[in-house]
Amino acid sequence: MHFTKDDLLGKHYSWNPQEGSTTLTGQPSRRLFDRFNGDQVLFIINSYATLVEKFTLAEARRMEELITDYLPLGIKSEMSVFNWLRETSLKPALA
Repeated sequence: MHFTKDDLLGKHYSWNPQEGSTTLTGQPSRRLFDRFNGDQVLFIINSYATLVEKFTLAEARRMEELITDYLPLGIKSEMSVFNWLRETSLKPALA
């Protein structure tokens, strides 16, 4: 399942205009990650979803919550965020 802007719960994101914007494709890289950039948040969630069979909307929203509320400030790159999500998602739910 591919997640879109309409699937996110947060309304605080900035969005790149469609025309002339850089489309995020491929794998997470060392590109700087901005937790307030909706395009990057979706890119990371969709990248993660490709690794999980039957990834659901509820799981995508959980990833969004983890990024919004729990992502450590020191994590700077897409790759770091992706790896942190993989590690964090295997732990019991954060309270």
